[in-house]
Amino acid sequence: MLFDVGILFKIGAMGILLMVIEKVLEANGKKEIASLANLAGVVIILVTVIGMVANLFDTVKTMFTL
Repeated sequence: MLFDVGILFKIGAMGILLMVIEKVLEANGKKEIASLANLAGVVIILVTVIGMVANLFDTVKTMFTL
């Protein structure tokens, strides 16, 4: 199967974890570190999505034998 629904749950869980980490760090007065952690999490999620899109393009390329 090309697209696994479990990936969506993993991305959602990473987003929730990022929100919790950000709130805890901001409550302790570490706003800069919270922003940095948030940025790192977004980059990790984007790398995951980019990998999925690349896999999709490869599949389309092989389907149409381009």
